[in-house]
Parts: sequence; C-alpha cells; structure tokens
Amino acid sequence: MSTPTPLPPLPPQAFLAAAELGTRVVVRYKIEGGMTDALGELVARTAGECTVRTRRSDVVIPFPLVVAAKEVPPAPPRRSPRPGGHALP
Repeated sequence: MSTPTPLPPLPPQAFLAAAELGTRVVVRYKIEGGMTDALGELVARTAGECTVRTRRSDVVIPFPLVVAAKEVPPAPPRRSPRPGGHALP
C-alpha cells in the first residue's frame, strides 16, 4: 500500500482568498525597499486585497504584493505584570 502524495500548498493569494475571516494569519508582502510581515486576524477581503488586523492597526494588502501567507496558532496569553511593576534592566 502506498502513502498518498500530499497536495502542494496553495499559492498565498489563493490561501488568503479561501481562508475564513477571523483566521489568524501572517502575510509577507512587498514594500518599497524590501518586504514586511503582517501578523494578525484576517478581517476583510475583496477580489484584489485583504485586510489583516494587527496589534497596531488594520493593514490593507493588495494580493499582487503578497509573497507568502499562512495560518498561525492563536497568540499566547499576555503575561501578568511582575509584582512591584518593575521591568528588567
């Protein structure tokens, strides 16, 4: 009995077009001078772009600029402040 050959991964634009809104994703995309990543919740999508809600803001990313995208696990819970409120040096 042979093992089934795994399907190749979807192109990143196809993944983003098919992913359910609310999915936590990381998207690598081109910007002037290089590339950057957006990590957050997929909150909107049109035929030509998607919107990822990061900690800072909503980032609208045109599909032609996307070079990689994937689902990521939920963010870890935030840590409690240290007693006394002092940060490490």
